[in-house]
Amino acid sequence: MNENDTDKPVLQLRLVVEADDYEEAVRFYRDVLGLPEQAAFEGEGDARVTILEAGRATLELANPAQRRMIDEVEVGHPTSPRLRVAFEVRDGEARTERLVEAGATLVASPRETPWRSLNSRLDAPAGLQITLFEELLPLEERKELDGFGTDAGRGDA
Repeated sequence: MNENDTDKPVLQLRLVVEADDYEEAVRFYRDVLGLPEQAAFEGEGDARVTILEAGRATLELANPAQRRMIDEVEVGHPTSPRLRVAFEVRDGEARTERLVEAGATLVASPRETPWRSLNSRLDAPAGLQITLFEELLPLEERKELDGFGTDAGRGDA
């Protein structure tokens, strides 16, 4: 824990997903997508869990209009379930191809978004719809784009 962590009320976001085909889900997310294994535990009655690190975590809250707009930009039509998981990757096209080869179903191939990321959409193991995104500009440059930021929470409104 670093000294700044003591000021944070939440230290980690952990998304827990029940996977009917546990081995396939672990193989896909750990071995193919490349999320490092942090820990794994077994219990009575064949209870198993694997905790995978996914880099920095954020919670993205979107209203229905924003969800529809993202679907339109990424896919071309409404498709998102209420919950979708997004992973930032370095090479969106190659990573998308690798996940499809490993069994994910391509919903939409990589395409550039108005907010300057390269996004693809896949149906993946454990019943998750995922977005892979590759940032094409640094955050500071994206903040200057029309519609990127708001005045909410800046303290200067």
